[in-house]
Amino acid sequence: MTKQIALFNHKGGVSKTTTTFNLGWMLANKGKTVMLVDCDPQCNLTGMVLGLRGSKYKIGKGFQAIYESEEVQDIYRGLAPAFESRPVLLEPVVCKSVKGQPNMCLLPGHIRFAEYEVPLGMAQELSASIPSLQNLPGSLNYLFMETAKKYKADFILVDMGPSLGAINRNLLMTSDFFLVPMFPDYFSVMAAESLASILIQWAAWSRQGRALPILREATYPFPNKIPKFLGTIVQNYRVRNKKPTAAFQKWINAIELAVKTSLLPVLKKNDMLLPTRLYEKVMFHESSQQPLFSEESLGKPILQMPDFNSLIARSQEHKAPIFELTDAQLEHAGEVLEQTKKSMHQFQKLYSDGVDRIITLVENA
Repeated sequence: MTKQIALFNHKGGVSKTTTTFNLGWMLANKGKTVMLVDCDPQCNLTGMVLGLRGSKYKIGKGFQAIYESEEVQDIYRGLAPAFESRPVLLEPVVCKSVKGQPNMCLLPGHIRFAEYEVPLGMAQELSASIPSLQNLPGSLNYLFMETAKKYKADFILVDMGPSLGAINRNLLMTSDFFLVPMFPDYFSVMAAESLASILIQWAAWSRQGRALPILREATYPFPNKIPKFLGTIVQNYRVRNKKPTAAFQKWINAIELAVKTSLLPVLKKNDMLLPTRLYEKVMFHESSQQPLFSEESLGKPILQMPDFNSLIARSQEHKAPIFELTDAQLEHAGEVLEQTKKSMHQFQKLYSDGVDRIITLVENA
């Protein structure tokens, strides 16, 4: 059965898009079929996967070619029948293939997807009293699952924008699992604390939606799901002697404390945590082999990665994950090339280990 994982943080600049792309590629490398869904109206994931930048592109390869195609090739047009009350059923989107990765496809984003924010918000508050709105709350999940069925996807990875609007509330609360990317700074600490109060409200809304017969019996039923927390991903910090520098370690520790003391109690109260034994099964200290996910340290990240440096620019330029860039694509020579390749191989191991943990959690949930 297809599992949907949302990547969400209402703080921007935490590398959600980069993480979605690289995690998806690594999952695909491990034999999983992956569908990436670009739900950020900025469409950065679509641009990254397809190599579309600015207005200079070849005919047939740009955003315009996707949006003007006779086939439904983006999220905005995919959902249009539901949001425009057309008398036709939602059909799977024609996804874009990903160069170099046959096990992965992309459901492209669209800037006009943001136009659905207001009607979806109204539907999520008023559908019990206005029957004409009953199909909207379940429409996103229905479209994703029907498209995933077409492509036989094991995983759907949802790249979400930094918003607290109706769309993101729907996306997160109708996913099976979620990850929270973080950057080690003061604002991510605040985001972890803020997310706790937000999820109290979102979980209450989700419970209400699941309980409403009018949504359960809609053409696009509101899914009976409670998203489970897979963990945080902390990244883009500087390293000295193979460890985060003192300044970054300070914020990493603060994030872990905020997750443990503010976020996790809310998740536990709202049934959004997996059993502790599953976290213990996948997370170990490298030296002591003691479970990271003990009661004393439940806030530890599932994946922690240092600064990507020049690798991110090369990755975006060549539409390839940071751990599979070739020597020619790295554009270095001699000692610099060797050092860059060492970093690349380090990221490959980190992503591989992180994806193994995610697969174990998902498959044993």
